[in-house]
Parts: sequence; C-alpha cells; structure tokens
Amino acid sequence: MRRGCEEILNGVYLIGGPNVTQADDAAVYLIDFAGELVLIDAGAGGSSSQLVRNMEMLGLDPKALSSVILTHCHIDHIGSAAFFRQKYGAKIVIHELDAKALETGDSVRTAANWYGTTFPPTKIDRKLTGAQETLTFGSEELHCLHTPGHTPGSIALYLDREGKRVLFGQDIHGPFYKAFGSDISAWKKSMQTLLALEADILCEGHFGIYQPKNKVRDYIERYLDEYE
Repeated sequence: MRRGCEEILNGVYLIGGPNVTQADDAAVYLIDFAGELVLIDAGAGGSSSQLVRNMEMLGLDPKALSSVILTHCHIDHIGSAAFFRQKYGAKIVIHELDAKALETGDSVRTAANWYGTTFPPTKIDRKLTGAQETLTFGSEELHCLHTPGHTPGSIALYLDREGKRVLFGQDIHGPFYKAFGSDISAWKKSMQTLLALEADILCEGHFGIYQPKNKVRDYIERYLDEYE
C-alpha cells in the first residue's frame, strides 16, 4: 500500500490528498461496494495515474469504478473526473447548482484561476437535485445531502456501514467568497443538518479524518463558532 493510503473502515479508503498524492489535491475517498467502486472527489488533475496505482495497490480494479461523485465544483476536487470518465466509463455526478461550472469550464467558479490552470468543459452524467438524493450500490445506500454554503451546489454524503455512520464533508469549513457564490447563512443551516446526523467518522477534504462522534461534532461546531 502506498504510504499515506488509509483504510478508514472496511472498504472505505483515503487514496488521494496532500499527504498521499500531490500537494494541490483535496482528499480523494474511495468506497468499495462489494466490487463496485465509487470515488468521492478526484483531486486537482495532476495525480490521475497515482490514484489508479493506489487503487491497484489496495487490490482493487480501477475498471470497476462506476461513479465519481463530486462534492462541489472546485478544481482541487474535480481535476481528474474527466480522466476517470474517459478511461473507465465512470459516471460524473454533481449537484445541479454546481454543474454549470464544469460544463462551461468556468475558471472562476471552478477556482482554476486560483491554481494558475484551466478546467476543460466536461460533461456531467447525473445532476443531483433538491435537498437529498439516495444512490444505491448493490445492497447499500449512499446518501447525498445538499449542503450549500461554500458553493451553491456543495453536497455532503454519508454511508452507514458496520454500525458506523461515515460522513464525507469535504469543504464544510469554507472558505466563503463572493466569486464562489458562497452564502454563510445557508452554510449555517447546512451545518445543523450535518450535526443532526451524529456521524461517527468525518472524512474531511483538507484536514483529515475525525472520529469518534464527539470529535466530529467538535470539528463542525468549531467552525460555527468562528463564523458567529
């Protein structure tokens, strides 16, 4: 296993991020649903081959990747999505309110301009709508919650497995900028939604993995206090 890859819970892995692949990647999580693989976020784009190798080092077949679910439209989370779609036929999933940024290659809304790069216009296969959608993989459910704040179409996901609730909350800390379409009042409501989940494990986008339940709550509440 490549240094930095981590099995968080049975079949739930951290396979990308600053300490695993490249410094500009946000965290990339992989879920194994009895052989069907789902990626949550896809790094900044420069580590596609490393992400593939990390899957293989875990004994997983990248060709089994069915979906890349993007938590929002920023380049450090979406960069390799088109690669996985083209190479393995994985479907790209994002909330409809952040989809246009990818479809048009908007360098401001994708924050590509922050990174001194561009993002090519990319086709979206499935647009999530409304406050919640549940995706089914085999016998399990992956719940997608609309959590606007950081961007209009930000989502968080959760999975219940082996008696644990795993929350994938990538950029729930912000930052909040007008150019991103950020909305702090909407974000505060989103955070209350996440607190109500009482997750056992938080898989975060930039600062690591938090467990048990009290550390998840503390993490979210710390940011709520900061923006009071």
